[in-house]
Amino acid sequence: MQMLKTAKLALEDGTIYTGNSFGAEGEVDGEVCFNTSMTGYQEILTDPSYRGQIVTMTYTQIGNYGINAEDVESHKPHLAGFIVRENSRRVSNFRADGDLCEYLSRYHIVGLAGIDTRALVRRIRTQGAMKGVLSSLDLDDSSLVAKAQASPGLVGRDLVREVMPENATGWTEPLSRWARLSNEVAKNVPANAPHIVALDYGMKWNIARHLFDLGGRVTVLPGMATAEDVLAQKPDGVFLSNGPGDPEPLGYAIETIRGLLGKKPIFGICLGHQLLGLACGAKTYKLKFGHRGANQPVMNQLTGKVEITTQNHGFAVDPESLPKELEITHFNLNDNTVEGMRHAKAPAFSVQYHPEASAGPHDSDYLFGQFREMIG
Repeated sequence: MQMLKTAKLALEDGTIYTGNSFGAEGEVDGEVCFNTSMTGYQEILTDPSYRGQIVTMTYTQIGNYGINAEDVESHKPHLAGFIVRENSRRVSNFRADGDLCEYLSRYHIVGLAGIDTRALVRRIRTQGAMKGVLSSLDLDDSSLVAKAQASPGLVGRDLVREVMPENATGWTEPLSRWARLSNEVAKNVPANAPHIVALDYGMKWNIARHLFDLGGRVTVLPGMATAEDVLAQKPDGVFLSNGPGDPEPLGYAIETIRGLLGKKPIFGICLGHQLLGLACGAKTYKLKFGHRGANQPVMNQLTGKVEITTQNHGFAVDPESLPKELEITHFNLNDNTVEGMRHAKAPAFSVQYHPEASAGPHDSDYLFGQFREMIG
């Protein structure tokens, strides 16, 4: 039997968790966060919004349905490290073409299993998000704590530059048959179809798939694109994507959105929601431990209905800072944070959560239809 190699997680407050290494061997630092989803670990691994973070899964066993090439949200994992209570030793799913441990090794992602993840999550919830170091190389507690304390964290860093694409591309991939709510498949897009330009700050591919399924042409531009770059594409609508980290350092993105407001219909998700707020004069702040999971209840104030949503963010728009032009349309029922806004004068709206969620839920995918109606 193969001997398990020891690995440790050290938090900046001096707390140490000792478990077993899986995936790649190595040492990484990042902000330690947790996700409460029971499924969708592959989508979490490949979501660029997790750049700079060590992700802890609260569900007890991860890896049981393996890995497949169809469910990825980008071309590779972007998170710093991955922590689970138990890494499943058996893969059981007809779609699987690999296992979690091999997948992490292939992309040099350090994993930790066998710790009390419940204790770790309770500590983060109580004390707030903390910087940490995950290592299978250095097992000296004092050394690891010092490294955690010296690590950069998320605040003030521009992580978008590390995950955005370099060039403009056209998107032509429809939704997976497993993600589709009906049997209808997107047809060939006519040349005169509405043109959507997506500003990619670390966009999940399922967002682009939803935009393509609206029946229009989709062009993806790097998040560094200027308003002039966007308008040169002659778009009928502009999408602002999700992405990692603190929105306030992204002055280039904020300036671009200001240059587009009122000129083209705009729809933003997650980081795109925060950037729209900043572009309109609002402020953002860091949440104590963030929202990450597939079970966040959101109240739609326009319909009076509650939506169960998938979320992944550590920052939020400050409701006290909203200018009169921005109206709150959705709020979180757990902590009353702002979950959706619309502009009173310009055709622009946004949500903090993920209506494109894969593996789900799908309560909010109607928002893509609203964007299509706004485009006309």
